[in-house]
Amino acid sequence: MSRDAVRLTGLRARGRHGCLPAERELGQEFVIDVCLRLDTAPAAAADDLTLTVDYGALALELVRIAEGEPVNLIETLAERLAAACLTHDMVEEAEVSVHKPAAPIPLPFDDVVVTIRRGRA
Repeated sequence: MSRDAVRLTGLRARGRHGCLPAERELGQEFVIDVCLRLDTAPAAAADDLTLTVDYGALALELVRIAEGEPVNLIETLAERLAAACLTHDMVEEAEVSVHKPAAPIPLPFDDVVVTIRRGRA
């Protein structure tokens, strides 16, 4: 496993994920953090973007997923986001956190976060 990491944190998207009808109808903001494990040495040595992950393109891809087809659980959304990260050949492992700061909880709270880690089989 590579010791190198590329992190993208605080990516925001408006989605319609959740089990409640109001969540599907009104939507809410989700915040996404990803940590990708990969060997960055070849890209650094060649100073070549094609040898690493283009985090700008990845951000667009992740937002499209988060703003796309609704799911009941943020666990499911996290799985979809991790799978998208792993389509990039150089990524060995993806850790994805999905924050749902406006979750329908009738008590004061700061955040709800699901974090998963997925790697190549």
